[in-house]
Amino acid sequence: MLRNRGYIINPEDLNEKLIRRLSDAGINELGIHSGGGRRAPELIEKTLLWHKQERTQALFALAADLGICVEYDEHALRIMLPSSVFSAHPGFFRMDAQGNRTPDFNLCPSDPEALEYVSKGAEKLAEALNTPSHRYAYWIDDVTDAACHCEKCRRLKPADQALMITNAVIRGLRRRDPQAITGFLAYNEAMDVPEHTTPEEGVYLEYAPINRDSDVPIGDPCSAKNRSETAKLKDMLSLFGTENARVLEYWIDNSRFSNWTRPPKKLNFRADVMKRDVDYYYQLGFRDMTSFACFLGNDYEALYGEAPIEEYGAILRGK
Repeated sequence: MLRNRGYIINPEDLNEKLIRRLSDAGINELGIHSGGGRRAPELIEKTLLWHKQERTQALFALAADLGICVEYDEHALRIMLPSSVFSAHPGFFRMDAQGNRTPDFNLCPSDPEALEYVSKGAEKLAEALNTPSHRYAYWIDDVTDAACHCEKCRRLKPADQALMITNAVIRGLRRRDPQAITGFLAYNEAMDVPEHTTPEEGVYLEYAPINRDSDVPIGDPCSAKNRSETAKLKDMLSLFGTENARVLEYWIDNSRFSNWTRPPKKLNFRADVMKRDVDYYYQLGFRDMTSFACFLGNDYEALYGEAPIEEYGAILRGK
C-alpha cells in the first residue's frame, strides 16, 4: 500500500470541487506547481500573491479537513537566488561553456557564498509559502545545458552540481523546520548518479522521467527511451535510499501531452501503463507516488468533461 498518493496542479485549477473529488479518490497529497521553463520565476511570483488570498487559504483548510496535505513543487532557484544579484556577485553564477559568467540559469555550486545565499532564500520561501507539509520541493531551474563550467565545477556532472544545490536548500529549510525534507530531482540532465557528492540528511530521491515513452510501461525493455530513463535508477536508490523516495510521474499530465500549449488536448490516460508502472516502482521500494496533473482545469472540462481522477486514484490505491 502506498503511503502517499499525490496529484500536482497549477494554482488556477484549485477549487472546492477538485479537492472533494481528490478526497473521494483517496488522494492524500496535493502539490501546487506554478509552471516550469524560463517563465518559472515570474509564475512563482504570481503564486506568492495567490497563496496569501483568503480564498486560497480557505481551500487549503478544506483540503486539510479532508486529509489532504498541500505542498508546493516549484523550480524555485531563481527565486532563492534572483538574477538581480548578478551585478553585485557575478561569481555566484554559473560560467557557460564559452567562459562567461551568466545570470540566466542555475549557479556556481563551487562558490560557498552562493550556496549560503540559496540556503537563506529557501528559508525565506518556505516562510512565504507556508503549508502544513514538511516536504519542500524547491528545484533547480527547468532547463537543459545549464551547468557551471568554471575550473572547479567542470569536473562535476550536472547531477553532482544539482545535488550540491539541493544540499544547500535543505540546510536552509531545516533552520526553519527541523523536520523538513526536500527532493533531489532526478530529471533531464540530472537523471544520473552523482559521483562526487552525497545527499545530506533530509534529502531524498525524487524520480521524474520526463523523457520517457508514456505509451509503454517504464520497465519495458523494448523501449529505448524508458531503458535510458531507468538505467541508473537502482544505483540512485542505492545512494539515496528508499526513505521518503518519491516517483514524480506524468501519467495524467495533460500539459505535457498538450506540449505545454493551450487550449489543452484531450487527455490520453493510459491506465494499463500506469498500473504496470506503479507495480514496477513499488517493487523497487517506492511508497510515495504522484503525477503532474496540469491542464485539467475548467477549460479542459468545458471541452472534454471531467478528468479521470477516480480511476487514477484507484490505481494508486491498488484497486
